[in-house]
Amino acid sequence: MAGGLAALLDDVATLTRAAAASIDDIGAAAAKASAKAAGVVVDDTAVTPQYVRGLAAEREIPIVLRIAKGSMRNKLLFILPAIMLLSQFAEVLLTPLLMLGGTYLCYEGAEKVWEKVSGHGHGHGGEDDEPKDENTIVSGAVRTDFILSAEIMVISLNEVTDEPFVARLLTLVVVAIAITVLVYGVVGLIVKMDDAGLRLAERGTGAAAGFGRGLVKAMPKLLTALTVIGTAAMLWVGGHILLVGADELGWTGPYHLVHEIEHAVEEATGALGGVLAWCANTLASAFVGLIVGAIVVVVVMLVQRVRGKGRAAAH
Repeated sequence: MAGGLAALLDDVATLTRAAAASIDDIGAAAAKASAKAAGVVVDDTAVTPQYVRGLAAEREIPIVLRIAKGSMRNKLLFILPAIMLLSQFAEVLLTPLLMLGGTYLCYEGAEKVWEKVSGHGHGHGGEDDEPKDENTIVSGAVRTDFILSAEIMVISLNEVTDEPFVARLLTLVVVAIAITVLVYGVVGLIVKMDDAGLRLAERGTGAAAGFGRGLVKAMPKLLTALTVIGTAAMLWVGGHILLVGADELGWTGPYHLVHEIEHAVEEATGALGGVLAWCANTLASAFVGLIVGAIVVVVVMLVQRVRGKGRAAAH
């Protein structure tokens, strides 16, 4: 009996260690997959606070929570089953699909650059827009989130395509939950930052009041910084996706050229070689993203112009 119990406990310990190792593997894979989607995550974080501008302070967090729930539904109920089916039965489509998402990232980044340069920006539920009810705000934000979430999940999937089905599924579930909590947790902090600062400024004294005023003043600058970082990250990630995808599909020249530049920088810069080589790769990828994105922006503008002329002629 004692021997049997000892064997049973030994088996339980072995299974526990195996389960812990599996959890560690899934966690590591999820972290790696999430890192590759950084550009989209930052953009998602930068876009969402704009939807709650102008709302009563007490409604901001409830609206953010509703958008977060919609984002979780997007990822777990719609996007995840679709991409798991693709990865299992039509894996050949994943690289073109990922490149399509990368092209969209490049377009979004280049469009933001164009809006900044030309001064013809457009908002996402900003203060100048017509008033909208909460259901309209949430549905619009969730629709935008669907596109960003799809990109996050496909980019993440590309990092774990060699894993078994169950490990791949669990990793993507962890990515979906972790990124949603991260993005909308940060969004919640951002949208309440000015309220917290205002409260401190009004009720605090000395350093506390000064810190509160600093928070209020920092809010617009923070949103601007997030937008700039998000734009740069989209161009970098989008360009890198296109370079890697083109290499996998047989057009190896651009990818190899970027790696030759990276290698040359690393050899020429000594102790800082690794960091500067990464910067060179990032800048080259961002340049590719900007070029591709600019081409798509021009095509979209031409199509919109032709459609506008068609409608005018019809009237």
